[in-house]
Amino acid sequence: MSVNRLSRTALKKILGGKVKEEATCIIKFYSNTCHLCHNLQGYYEELSNDENYSDLYFFAFNITDYPAIEKQLNFYGVPTISLIKTGGAKIKIRILADPEDPHEKTWYRIREIKDFIEKEK
Repeated sequence: MSVNRLSRTALKKILGGKVKEEATCIIKFYSNTCHLCHNLQGYYEELSNDENYSDLYFFAFNITDYPAIEKQLNFYGVPTISLIKTGGAKIKIRILADPEDPHEKTWYRIREIKDFIEKEK
């Protein structure tokens, strides 16, 4: 699979429980001006192509398209990784916590993202 850019409309559909199919979505929230976000992109692409995660949907969302999303999902700053399970009106939203020891180039380490996915999916 690959990473697809998520529109504001599509994100609102997911968060509003309008996606009836059961699915697990991994969303990387980013900004075009964030060097950490750009550096994380390659690792995130690798994850999306990993056979262990072939049942997941990987998305990227530019927070400048919907700045209120940070407050709505209770995170501050990018990059931020979330896992959202759809399947009707009741959705599950999890946000990967900020790392205790952030990587200076990518913020998150690939292992932290993998552990988060395994724990929450």
